[in-house]
Amino acid sequence: MKTLITNGHIVTAVDSYVADVLIDGPVIAMIGKDLGSITGPVDRTIDAAGKLVIPGGIDPHTHMDLPFGGTSSSDDFETGTRAAAFGGTTTIIDFAVQSHGQELHQALDAWFAKAEGKAVTDYGFHLIVTDLPDSRLPGLKSMIDQGVSSFKLFMAYPGVFLVDDGTIFKAMTAAGENGGLVCMHAENGVVIDVLVKRAIAAGKTAPKYHALTRPARAEAEGVHRAIAIAEMAHAPVYIVHLSCSDALKEVQNARDLGLPAYAETCPQYLFLDYSYYEQEGFEGAKYVMTPPLRDRANQDQLWKGLRMNDLQVISTDHCPFCFKEQKELGRDDFTKIPNGGPGVEHRMSLVFDGGVAQRRIGLNRFVELTSTAAAKIFGLFPRKGTIAAGSDADIVIFDPDKEQTISASTHHMRVDYSAYEGRKVKGVSEIVLSRGNVIVENGKFFGKAGAGKFLKRGAALAGG
Repeated sequence: MKTLITNGHIVTAVDSYVADVLIDGPVIAMIGKDLGSITGPVDRTIDAAGKLVIPGGIDPHTHMDLPFGGTSSSDDFETGTRAAAFGGTTTIIDFAVQSHGQELHQALDAWFAKAEGKAVTDYGFHLIVTDLPDSRLPGLKSMIDQGVSSFKLFMAYPGVFLVDDGTIFKAMTAAGENGGLVCMHAENGVVIDVLVKRAIAAGKTAPKYHALTRPARAEAEGVHRAIAIAEMAHAPVYIVHLSCSDALKEVQNARDLGLPAYAETCPQYLFLDYSYYEQEGFEGAKYVMTPPLRDRANQDQLWKGLRMNDLQVISTDHCPFCFKEQKELGRDDFTKIPNGGPGVEHRMSLVFDGGVAQRRIGLNRFVELTSTAAAKIFGLFPRKGTIAAGSDADIVIFDPDKEQTISASTHHMRVDYSAYEGRKVKGVSEIVLSRGNVIVENGKFFGKAGAGKFLKRGAALAGG
């Protein structure tokens, strides 16, 4: 079908202008003034006067249906992508997990089975690598050829995800030589493990000790080491969920030297802080995530990093666990609280409200941080991440003046609490199109489970 969006204020990472957009089937066919006079009949016209017309959001860090700590994240690919769509995110990149001893393609097949027939929006995969003997290095290149061009390795969670520095070096070398990118969970997990054991031995079991045993310096050390290994491997590196100014300084230093170091942060580190762990009772468990929430003083530095392009992307690390039944697994021992929190639905509005409305960033930078930069870094640009002829018609009609109050009573994520309960934000995704189809309009869902397609991504960093 053909759809014409008229009179909208089109914003990309580099442009800002008023024009019409003609969508023909799944792609953008034409952009210009007064297109209605030259396009002939269309199936639907959407008047976007007074609204922003922006590329659909890309969240490159989600964990749908992830087994963790004896349970699984509460959103699967249907409920998670549906919630994402309500918030203006039309593409996610999730993480397939390789178990020890498993071939890489087996891990990917398991995540295809989770997503196919369920995803509402388009999706891609990173691959978490936990076991990489030399015999599996050709498999890593094969993953890149199949459109999975990024890999996540952990310096944290000994005995579960942690890999040694030699494995990181091998993965970075192989990925770098073949157009791939390693995403690093950078913390000194070995030292953290000692701190955790000491806390438990001393009877310090409350949720706040999750944060107190994962100091900012442990993250900064991990970031420093990850960048140093990447430099030796002659490869780029992408630091996931960077949470604090100490770690940011390591990225800034590397980029000042011209090294290909990239990093993301998340809304929780921009809007929430350590004080949430000090709430009465077990409430702090809602915010047990890794890295933990930091002192509020870090937030201004993170916003500065976003403004100055030392941080390129805002993702969510969406990994929800219900407070009842799941988070409560760790009521008597913080190490048993499943790590993660909800966020995929409200990323766009939170960033607009805290960034654009508060004049910390401009409109172009907003689009870049929530869509375009991720598309470029992870091999999706210009198919995704922009509004241009030939690009997928993933488009959001965004009302910059409308307000909403975030609450678990109204959100669409399958989790029984909101990390931002009661927070009022300015900026709402009113109409959301995925490959030309309206899937959300004025708070109602019109999409379909299984409509989302797997995105075979190109080489990492190929888009700029």
